[in-house]
Amino acid sequence: MGSGIEPLVRFARRPRPYLPGSLAHCRWPLGTNLVEGINNKINVVKRMAYGFRDDAFFFLKIRAAFPGVRR
Repeated sequence: MGSGIEPLVRFARRPRPYLPGSLAHCRWPLGTNLVEGINNKINVVKRMAYGFRDDAFFFLKIRAAFPGVRR
């Protein structure tokens, strides 16, 4: 910024709007791997529950697959 070279100053200003998201990622490093794992487990339960007509039972099976998670 202090150099005064216009292309360099523009380059230095580019990450500014993304700074809050970058800092949040540094504080709480969550990736999509947790979501992908949950989605995969739900798909496995869905394959095992093939043929059940009751949706409530299916959702109970999903809840049983994640015992430590509460609403």
